[in-house]
Amino acid sequence: MNLFKELSLQEIKALLKFPAYISILAAFNDKKLEEGEKKAAIKFAQAQTYICDPLLTEFYIEVNKVFENNIKQLENDLPKEMARREAAIIKELKKLEKIALKLGIEFASALNRNMNTFTEHVSKAHYNVITDFVIPLTAFGLID
Repeated sequence: MNLFKELSLQEIKALLKFPAYISILAAFNDKKLEEGEKKAAIKFAQAQTYICDPLLTEFYIEVNKVFENNIKQLENDLPKEMARREAAIIKELKKLEKIALKLGIEFASALNRNMNTFTEHVSKAHYNVITDFVIPLTAFGLID
């Protein structure tokens, strides 16, 4: 995990949850990810190891080791009420942005672009409100 040498173990574990948070946020209208959404998210995360920006390859290798468990854990831990769930995810994404920036602006920018693509992909698995109101990660200070 050379990419993560600047991060603590706790920060690495948190950052690896980024795609899981995005998947849950993309299922905005649902109380939880439906099976089709979950399968689409898992397949997309697995494919990213091969098709993502090369800056993210190591990130996705590690994400895929914990992705399914992270989704299950977050679905259990996040508030069930939608407004509270969204607020909790947004709060965590802001923390993750700061962690990503520790890995450099190039990594953070590539991650931003990739997470926007990830959101679109999971949203297409089940059309929902986030398709119309995607929260651009650039609003959190990341640049493309």
